[in-house]
Amino acid sequence: MNLAKRILRLPAIQGLLGLLAAGYLGLVRRTNRFTVEPADTDAWLDPHTPFIAGMWHGQHTMVSFARRPGDRIATIISRNPDGNINTIALTRMGVRVVRASGARGRAVRDARAKGGAEGLRAMLKALKAGEIVAFSADVPKVSRRADAGILTLARFSGRPIVPVAVVTSRHLRFSSWDRACLGLPFGRGAIVFGEPIHVPREVEPDAFETLRQRLEAEMNRVHDRAYTLVGRPDRVGARWREAAA
Repeated sequence: MNLAKRILRLPAIQGLLGLLAAGYLGLVRRTNRFTVEPADTDAWLDPHTPFIAGMWHGQHTMVSFARRPGDRIATIISRNPDGNINTIALTRMGVRVVRASGARGRAVRDARAKGGAEGLRAMLKALKAGEIVAFSADVPKVSRRADAGILTLARFSGRPIVPVAVVTSRHLRFSSWDRACLGLPFGRGAIVFGEPIHVPREVEPDAFETLRQRLEAEMNRVHDRAYTLVGRPDRVGARWREAAA
């Protein structure tokens, strides 16, 4: 590990960076003019609460913007030290963070998978306690392809997945695998909630795959709609769909 990385992993440095990140995200939230769809959000979401908020991984830094007054939200962040800054920032933004690996498709088939079963149990417990769970839907290291893990969480919990997109017209796009996006202040923003998707407890493999494809399509739709509302195309999503065609 090089010197710069060792310095960034010092608890005091990570604490400071986490507070700065939370302050910055608060500035982005306050200085962008956000449009929310559907307009009557409470009537749309209340019958499904608590739900699983399905997000693409590259949108995870701004998902806290979708939190309504009174909502209790939990999410998973890896135990990797690199996740400490995000944990501090999200906690300051009102999100309860569970440190564990995500409940991915392979993890729920193999209980020995590192942290996966633990993460699934933690999210099931959060939903049972009435918390909304924000969950990245991507296959690990594969952007914009829905993984079985989020559907398995919906299946075991009996709670629906509600796709959500949070975007801003002015943003930075990183070159990471998920093409993560960080909003900039003083622009337009959009928060779009999609159609709830329910996964039956007893579901055949073919039906499960159909639901996975439906979720993937709906998540792409809400992201396209959000970018339309802020007047910018979702170039990352467009390139992904072209490559997958």
